[in-house]
Amino acid sequence: MSLTTAAGTRPPARSARPEHVTRTARGEPVTFLEAISEALFEEMERDERVFMLGEDIGMYGGAFKVTKGFRDWFGELRVFDTPIAESGFTGAAAGAAHMGYRPVVEMQFMDFVSPAYDVITNYLANSLYRGSGPMPVVIRGPVGGGNRGGPFHSQNVEMAFFHTPGLKIVYPSTAKDAKGLLKAAIRDDNPVIFEEHKALYRAPALREVLPDEDYVIPLGKARTARAGGDLTIVTYGTMVHRSTEAAERLDQEDGLSVEILDLRTLLPFDEDAIVASLRRTGKLLVVHEDTRTGGIAGEIAMRVNELAFEWLDAPVLRVAAVDSTIPYSGPLEDYFLPQTDDIVAASRYLAAY
Repeated sequence: MSLTTAAGTRPPARSARPEHVTRTARGEPVTFLEAISEALFEEMERDERVFMLGEDIGMYGGAFKVTKGFRDWFGELRVFDTPIAESGFTGAAAGAAHMGYRPVVEMQFMDFVSPAYDVITNYLANSLYRGSGPMPVVIRGPVGGGNRGGPFHSQNVEMAFFHTPGLKIVYPSTAKDAKGLLKAAIRDDNPVIFEEHKALYRAPALREVLPDEDYVIPLGKARTARAGGDLTIVTYGTMVHRSTEAAERLDQEDGLSVEILDLRTLLPFDEDAIVASLRRTGKLLVVHEDTRTGGIAGEIAMRVNELAFEWLDAPVLRVAAVDSTIPYSGPLEDYFLPQTDDIVAASRYLAAY
């Protein structure tokens, strides 16, 4: 059943598409946020089974205006506001998926996903295994620090779900990847956690012209963000850009050639790409904004130990956030988060090993 005309509700009277979802069609560069908006809008136009639910996404257009104008175009049955009850509306998305729909849940901030943890890990992730059929639910929202938001608006949540079989976790770093990966996530028949770093949303340096044709980027495939031969940095999200800054400094100041591998998908991550890069460079540094203990660096290091130990010329190192609650204070938050200098120092240690 189409949500456009369900229960006798007439389709909305449409005027014009929201401006921020038409820039690619006009050949204009888009921001990271606009790329996400385009992906959502295009998938909702392509497939009437796709709908969105979350706090303030309808009339208000979302906390970051990702869905501004969507309700006017698609109607309140396909873009609707929910109570402040993450467990409830995530469960509603699961029920809709059982009925053949493809819901996209927006968490206003991913910090607020914890009330839905039981639904996600015990129900969504296990649905296919239990014989309940596909569970095409995307749970997306903003993550990450650097905005002086403190512990309720700055956390990364990927590792809270990383050990859950049946889930996929995506964390893009560029506008092009954000659009292609989100389209792939919406079309996937498994539940997907889709993390969007808020520092990337409107970053001027990330504006780019995207392909006008429909495209998807396969989940589970890493991207070589920078080619090099002396050491490999494996990273994702904002740390791709911070690692690139470090690599350029190392090239200019030390003559080091650093390869940067952007994971893009964290679960499952592309172990083949990591091993292939390591075989070329012999040295591996993992960089992530999440805290040090329990971060993805530990799993990557062990996977390399199992699959490519003989190719290592030095220990696997990591640069990560401090094992602490993320602070409100600006200077303390800067100390808490990995900085370019930290990546440079770790890279120099590896290079000299």
